[in-house]
Amino acid sequence: MAFWLIKSEPDTWSWAQQVKRGGQGEPWSGVRNHQAKLNLMRMAVGDECFFYHSNEGLAVMGIASVVRAAYPDPSAESGPWVAVDVVAKEALPQPVTMAAIKAEPRLAEMVLVKNSRLSVQPVTPGEWALVCQMGGLARGL
Repeated sequence: MAFWLIKSEPDTWSWAQQVKRGGQGEPWSGVRNHQAKLNLMRMAVGDECFFYHSNEGLAVMGIASVVRAAYPDPSAESGPWVAVDVVAKEALPQPVTMAAIKAEPRLAEMVLVKNSRLSVQPVTPGEWALVCQMGGLARGL
């Protein structure tokens, strides 16, 4: 299993909307960055993702799970774009803000800190465990 972070502006698609979709999940579509597309293509069913509110809120809100691996993005008029389907798994009891992530020295190399604009990014197992802990989840790897 791999770990990821997916970003959405809450006024476009929020954590609350993701939760409301329930078990049917939602296509993670509309990604138009080649590096992010390559990350989507690496995702496998069962991988877990931090759901991050970007632009407004700037915080990891919860954990989603990939339920369908990469397939052609139905929102793309043309091009090599892909989507994956994700379902909400668990809200973080305490959202983890970008400020808190940047203030934690052990997260200094996290892609979110180094390349905050990338909409789909890998997360290392150590980063995953630490952000879960910061968010009040007692989850092991």
